[in-house]
Amino acid sequence: MKITRIILSLTICMSIISVMGLKPTVSKAQTTSHDPVIYVHGTGGNSTNFLAIKNYLKQQGWASNELYAIELIDKTGNSLTNAKQLSSYVDKVLKETGKSKVDIIGHSAGGINTLTYILNSGGTKVNDVVTLGSPNKFVTSKAPVGKDPNDKILYTSIYSKNDYLVPNWLSKLDGAKNVQISGVGHLGLVVSSKVNELIKVGLNGGGENTN
Repeated sequence: MKITRIILSLTICMSIISVMGLKPTVSKAQTTSHDPVIYVHGTGGNSTNFLAIKNYLKQQGWASNELYAIELIDKTGNSLTNAKQLSSYVDKVLKETGKSKVDIIGHSAGGINTLTYILNSGGTKVNDVVTLGSPNKFVTSKAPVGKDPNDKILYTSIYSKNDYLVPNWLSKLDGAKNVQISGVGHLGLVVSSKVNELIKVGLNGGGENTN
């Protein structure tokens, strides 16, 4: 009888352990998931311009399926044409990921394409925006709030003293977090470790919108 009771006790313990092992848990990937990030290249650029930033973000915890780079058909930087393509691309990414909003990084004209998209149709689909050497004032002097004033889109505008293509005053956005750096040229903004760190902060809600 004693042996029988021991076997019975062991069986019950194993059953409890088994049930506990089957208990649903939240995976690390689920707890650290991000909004999908879309990179918008500048005039004459292409989606491969994002590779250095993409590799950095993957090292910082972003998953490969959270990082996207649009290949704009119109390479001239036409903000109206490109904003329409970006609108379709954002919807595609949201459908694929099941998310409700995206974050966007726009380099050079990619920044004004992003702002045009937000002003025209994307005011409810974006959380964080980071622009790199973008002539933002070609589109607006103020950071667009979005459709919900209680959940504003946050902006980080990064530009360099050594950018001799886009003047710094064009990059500054009223209400945004404006960050001036030095030692990096216009094209270097997409491959700079200094800029990468600022991008990470901006994508993690470190931008501003005081409008």
